[in-house]
Amino acid sequence: MKLYYSTGSCSLAPHIILNEIGAAFEIERVRDRKTMDGVDFLTINQKGYVPALQLDTGEILTEGVVIQQYLADLRPETNLLPPQGAIERVRVQEMLVYISTELHKSHAPLFNPHMPGEARHIFEAAVRKHYAFLETQLEDGRPYLMGEHPTIADIYLFVISRWGKSAGYDINAFPNVAALAGRIAARPATQTALNTEALAKATS
Repeated sequence: MKLYYSTGSCSLAPHIILNEIGAAFEIERVRDRKTMDGVDFLTINQKGYVPALQLDTGEILTEGVVIQQYLADLRPETNLLPPQGAIERVRVQEMLVYISTELHKSHAPLFNPHMPGEARHIFEAAVRKHYAFLETQLEDGRPYLMGEHPTIADIYLFVISRWGKSAGYDINAFPNVAALAGRIAARPATQTALNTEALAKATS
């Protein structure tokens, strides 16, 4: 398999998961819609954004939450995603969709340097609102979103939480989320991915 990624982007989540499941894989960085080999990335993924996962068959998978689930299912013994038919799996998928459509997408305008101040405040408030919801989910003391064991939803949340400094907020304002992110950050699979992407010393 080959993962097409951009440094520090949401493609970090499948990168971590690939390490978690012990898969054999390659990575190739995409920058300005060109691969490091100079290939037009649009010929690989017409959507033009990462992540994209090339399977051993040559097929290309896109959309982060789809890739995350596909990878977790390759090694069910890792318990990163409950089995098909289990309500616990649906709960993980429910959280993945929330993180993707609400928290993740709310960040995009915050990375736009030309965003007017009034509009920026609206999106900043939206991001804080979504973190506040996730904070309440952890108020019972559980270490991860689904309980005692991390899932792909926790890995995804960790990746988004790293964007705080660039987006203009402090993730430590949400101590439960920050603690969860710290647990994921400490995992060997995460450290390996961060070092490979040269992000280990970067802060959120």
